[in-house]
Amino acid sequence: MRVFGMNYDTGFVSAGSTTHEPFDPETVRRDMRVIRDELHCDAVRITGGIQDRLELAARIAADAGLEVWYCPFTNGLDRAELLAFVLDGAERAERIRRGGVSVVYLTGSEIAMFTDGFLPGRDLTERMALFTDPMRMREVVPAAQAAVRDFLAEAVPAVRERFGGPVGYASIPLEAVDWAPFDVIASDAGYRDATNAADFPRSLAAAVSQGKPYAATEFGCCTYRGAADVAGAGEPVTYDEHGRAARLTAVLERDEEGQARYLIDLLHDYEAGGVEAAFVYTFANRHLPTTGDPERDFDLAARGIVRVLPDGSWTPKAAFRALAQYGRKRARTP
Repeated sequence: MRVFGMNYDTGFVSAGSTTHEPFDPETVRRDMRVIRDELHCDAVRITGGIQDRLELAARIAADAGLEVWYCPFTNGLDRAELLAFVLDGAERAERIRRGGVSVVYLTGSEIAMFTDGFLPGRDLTERMALFTDPMRMREVVPAAQAAVRDFLAEAVPAVRERFGGPVGYASIPLEAVDWAPFDVIASDAGYRDATNAADFPRSLAAAVSQGKPYAATEFGCCTYRGAADVAGAGEPVTYDEHGRAARLTAVLERDEEGQARYLIDLLHDYEAGGVEAAFVYTFANRHLPTTGDPERDFDLAARGIVRVLPDGSWTPKAAFRALAQYGRKRARTP
C-alpha cells in the first residue's frame, strides 16, 4: 500500500454552520504536524465545503510534508454551483501542485446524496429518507446514476484543463461511476461491518482489479461498544436547527479499543488486498465534542481518532495510539 492517509475535515456546511468551528489556521497547522510526525501518515485527504479553508489546509498539509488529496465535499449546491466549486478547486489545487507538491484532485464527494437534483428531495434529510423505502430507492437510482455520469463527463475534462495531476472522485456504490476518465478509483464506502463482512474480501478484490489504482478514501467506526458491527451506518445522534449535536439516540458504552482494533484490522486487509491508498475517517469530529454528561457525550458517536473537548482542544483516543504505532512500524519497513 503506497499511501497511509488521514481524513481532515475543514467544515462540512449544513444548517448555516459547519462541522469545524471555529476554523483556526494555527490549530490546523498543529494538527497537520501531528498527522505527519506522530501518526506517520503519508497523505491527508482535505475535505469541506468552503473553498478558502480547503486551499489553506492543503497548503499547510503540504508544508508539513504530506501528500495532498484535495477533495471538495459540498452540501446543498445545485449542479451549476457544484461545477463552479469543483473547477475553482482544481485551479487552486494546481497552484499548490506547481509548487512541487504531490497533489491528487478528487472532483467532489458523494454528489448524488449531497447535491440538489440528483436524487429526489429538497435537502439531505429528504434524500436520506429514501433509504428507508427500498422500492422507491430502486425506482430513482437509475436516473441519479445517469445524472452523476453526465455531470462527471462534463466536469472531468474541464478539471484536466485546470489541473495537471492525477484526478479521481470520492464515490458511493449507488452512483455506479464510469471510471474511464479517471486516473484513480476512489470509494467512500470502505466500511466493513456485519452487513458485508462475509463478502468484503471478494468485493475488495473486484475493486482493486479494475486496472487503475484504488483508494479507500473513507473508513472507520464510532467509539461505542458494537460500533464495528454497524460501521457504515449513520451516527447515533440528532442535531438541532443550527446543526449542533442535540442528543444521542441510544444508550452507548465507550469502547475505544474496539475502534482501534477495527481500524488496524482494515488497514491490514487493505495492505493484503493491494489497495493503493487508505484514508482513516477521521482525525477529529469537532461537531461531536465530549462532555461531562454521559447522555451528552457526543464523542461516543464520533469516528474521530481524537476526543474533542468542550474548549475545542483534543486528547488522543486508543485509536490514535494504535495508528501511531502502525505508522511508526510502517515507516521503518522498507
